[in-house]
Amino acid sequence: MEKLAEGYGLIEGPVWDNARGLIYSDVIHGGVYTLSPVGEVSTLFPHRRGIGGMALHADGGVVMSGRNIAVKLFAGEGTRVLLDSDVTEGAVGFNDLGTDADGRVYVGSLGFAAAERTSDDNLPTAHLHMIDLDGSVHTLQDGIQLTNGIAVSADGTRLYHADSLTHAVWVYARERDGMLGPRQVFAKVEDGIPDGIALGEDGSLWVAVAHGARVDVFEPDGTLRTRIPVPVPMVTSVCFGGAELRDLYVVSGWRGLDHDKAGAVFRMATDVPGLPVPPARVPVPEAG
Repeated sequence: MEKLAEGYGLIEGPVWDNARGLIYSDVIHGGVYTLSPVGEVSTLFPHRRGIGGMALHADGGVVMSGRNIAVKLFAGEGTRVLLDSDVTEGAVGFNDLGTDADGRVYVGSLGFAAAERTSDDNLPTAHLHMIDLDGSVHTLQDGIQLTNGIAVSADGTRLYHADSLTHAVWVYARERDGMLGPRQVFAKVEDGIPDGIALGEDGSLWVAVAHGARVDVFEPDGTLRTRIPVPVPMVTSVCFGGAELRDLYVVSGWRGLDHDKAGAVFRMATDVPGLPVPPARVPVPEAG
């Protein structure tokens, strides 16, 4: 596993863009960055903090989380808000997100500021939401303790959702219109907590294990295939990239290391190509 870049507080939201390379955020210190295939780092969008999840948008831009769900276009100014924290009572923002093949956006809300929590006792729960292709919003699940990675299977029949404080990755049966059935435990993650996730082309699920210094890889039936060690404890997310999606990008945070800018981007080659992540196609509001 090769370290490609470092100097960040808490890296999240990695997404592969064939034109730009890896796009990722720094939750703590702010900003969205790109890492080109030849290792050059550039600032894509400055300043915004708290971005826990991102996806490309088909109109040419990035959907991103934080205090709201918003779109920033590559060739445009301003922030276009898709979903605000008043979607449910008690929501304070949003964390990771995912898309389906049609371009719907699934995102989990937060009932507390995750980066500022000091205890896991009596924390308010939150919800899982879907932004539909007409811009409408559906709240699909409550009781989410700490929402994290979200991914939709290749055939669209499953949605995976990491809920960190339960140590579980949930799986939902999914209908063609994006609605979900009851959730079930897909896999449990011990000795750490499940954070960001990515799907392999073969149906495997790759889970970043925060405070666990590894990536867990699960078979389509939820059994553990392998554990991949990572040389830092705070492994926050994963995504596949490269020309054939055969590179696994692993991102991290500073916790467990000796200074608050020790978050890094790592890369390793994989035998299994990743499943392409579709761009969002939800309507983009006019600039305010």
